Amino acid sequence: MDAKQLLLTRQSTPRLVAPAPNAEQLTFLLDAAARVPDHGALTPWEFIIAVDDGLAKLADIFVDAAKKSGADETFLTKVANMPYRAPMVITVVAKTQTHDKVPVLEQHIAAGCATMAMQQAAFSMGVGAVWRTGDFAFDANVHQQLGLSKQDQIVGFLYVGTPAVTAPIKPLKNGQQFARYL
Repeated sequence: MDAKQLLLTRQSTPRLVAPAPNAEQLTFLLDAAARVPDHGALTPWEFIIAVDDGLAKLADIFVDAAKKSGADETFLTKVANMPYRAPMVITVVAKTQTHDKVPVLEQHIAAGCATMAMQQAAFSMGVGAVWRTGDFAFDANVHQQLGLSKQDQIVGFLYVGTPAVTAPIKPLKNGQQFARYL
């Protein structure tokens, strides 16, 4: 797939099944993430990969956080199944630091770019991916159980796997409608 085609046809994959990316494919995803714009070469990201037993651990973390927030049984059941929407979940964390020239916001954006790069890399190989955030990305209990520090911020959960269906390519949006000139 050439770069132009990738940029104009990339989309989220709604349903993902096993297998997860193999070691070579995962390396490609992570290497693509590490190539994003990174002012000051701070590498302000961490990728926490959940597969197999890791999905069960992530489910336990989500359920525990939901219980602590007073969720009912119906929601707890839904939460327990969330990590199993794909055979791999990559939690992308912005690992920010104080820097004179690189504001925290820019570091968050870099981590977001890393997430997008992984999703595009997956799409380029025919691997499916969908980027989700949701309340657990901002939940202090989830952060604690993932071993994150106070300044860390989850920017997304990238669900990755084999597309279960071939999604139709969405119509191209005219980017010019969002532009203005000074």
